[in-house]
Amino acid sequence: MARRTSYPTPEIGTYEISTGTAEILADDLRPGGFVLHVNGVPSSYIVPGEPGEMEFEYLQWMGRMIGEIVEYHVPAERLRVTHLGGAGCSLARFVAHHWPQARNSVVEVDAKLAELVREQFDIPRSPTVKIRVGEARAVTDSFHPHSRDVIVRDVFSGSTTPHSLTTVEFFASAHEALAPGGWYLANCGTHADFAEARAEMAGMREVFEHLAVIADPPMLKGRRYGNLVLIASDTPIEISPAMTRDLLGGAMPAHVKGDEWCDNRIAGAPPRHDEGV
Repeated sequence: MARRTSYPTPEIGTYEISTGTAEILADDLRPGGFVLHVNGVPSSYIVPGEPGEMEFEYLQWMGRMIGEIVEYHVPAERLRVTHLGGAGCSLARFVAHHWPQARNSVVEVDAKLAELVREQFDIPRSPTVKIRVGEARAVTDSFHPHSRDVIVRDVFSGSTTPHSLTTVEFFASAHEALAPGGWYLANCGTHADFAEARAEMAGMREVFEHLAVIADPPMLKGRRYGNLVLIASDTPIEISPAMTRDLLGGAMPAHVKGDEWCDNRIAGAPPRHDEGV
């Protein structure tokens, strides 16, 4: 089959955006790959014409979890995914590629960055992938009840997620926006002490019935800083043998830990609240 060539070739360079600067760099180790840095932080990895490829492990884990949701819970033709945090829209491209009937909405705070990635990367047009400019918490609070099936939070200011996206009140707002039994996924950067993850999980436990975590063994054992995928739902989080094999067979083998493990890690951690609450 001939390869599709009707996609833009990103222009390497530094660009002014609303919040500072973005830089598109070629990947010297992977011909055809590009890395988008936002204010100095690697934020997205894009291979034009290959939306099924995601370099960052946590995005691979999220993509596999969404596949599990489609397989067992929400048919692709009804799937509505909201991505809080856009950058290069890697996960939205992935979802659109694998389940083209699904609808993706991306919330990106930086208006010029949203324009840039539309120009430079092969992101499907609306309604397959709609990019909305706005602050993630304010937009989440404005969602209609039960209007989406999956909410993905991947928002950072520097190396941390803004406080307003880690509170009980935020999780309650996301829960209200989800269809009954819907799914919340989050990229959580945490240090070896697990303080960030414990605080977030404690807040999620106040709102959702079930929790799970995907991470590699050193992260789960608290040996280093890195990224976890946090999962919350009122639907029991049961992982298929196929997903377990896929996670273990990845370049960075990963495990899924469920309610009991999460509750043991949460013990003694106070949940966060909005300022003034």
